[in-house]
Amino acid sequence: MNQSEMKEKIRSGNGFIAALDQSGGSTPKALAGYGVDESAWSTEEEMFGLIHDMRSRIITAPSFGSGKIIGAILFERTMDGQVAGKPTPQALIDQGVVPFIKIDKGLEEERDGVQLMKPNPGLDALLTKAKGLGVFGTKERSVINLANEAGIAAAVAQQFEVARQVLGHGMVPIVEPEVSIKSPERDAADRILLREILKNLDSLPDGQQVMLKLTIPAEAGLFQPLVDHPKVLRVVALSGGFSRAEACRELAKNPGMIASFSRALLSDLRHGQSDEEFDRTLGTAIDEIYEASTEKADA
Repeated sequence: MNQSEMKEKIRSGNGFIAALDQSGGSTPKALAGYGVDESAWSTEEEMFGLIHDMRSRIITAPSFGSGKIIGAILFERTMDGQVAGKPTPQALIDQGVVPFIKIDKGLEEERDGVQLMKPNPGLDALLTKAKGLGVFGTKERSVINLANEAGIAAAVAQQFEVARQVLGHGMVPIVEPEVSIKSPERDAADRILLREILKNLDSLPDGQQVMLKLTIPAEAGLFQPLVDHPKVLRVVALSGGFSRAEACRELAKNPGMIASFSRALLSDLRHGQSDEEFDRTLGTAIDEIYEASTEKADA
């Protein structure tokens, strides 16, 4: 796939985006869920080797290349590694899966009800490297905990500032201002977020597009103006701590939104499963998430 083919796949492809981008802080938890406890490694390099083995197993599983996954978000170390003897982005492209890279460096402490992204002075170098490896786009995450107008405005403004930097490298940014599903003001935060995103989209030059990765809204269909916006390539949903069943049920109520799940995709996979059992388990999750992404229910 070339750049235009990847863009068209993301724009109109039936399927969803797999989030395989757990980073340093979340890797021990991801490995524990996979059935590998901290006694299995003694150095950070060994830990990252184990998580890369898990991701390689996922990417090379027959069900992963079934056509139902149209994109995958990678952690930088995964991007830099190899799968089946190829650079990871190329291994994905060869399966018809569009590669993205997680670019944020984690979260600041909460202020005004939000957690902004930490500074990332090495971003231009990372984008240049990723582009050279064939990566199509990026993903950056901040978190909204309360319906604080100033905080949400700051979070969205920061997201779009980074998005412009990504666009300058000829890549497509996934903007991810996540509203916590535990927020006591979730619906109000959703509505403020919608207004701020629309305001920032209007400031983008004509012809530029971003993607949006958002918490499934408390009110089904609330984000339809974003789905329909000409400067939005695709709107994808994060699972945000919902179980797979809950996330799929809520996602199916939102036309035009497709999944970009991590935990909800991988939660039933275990290190000790045979390859056949592993692929069958992964395939079941893929089928359920694909259905919620492509077959919409009444709200």
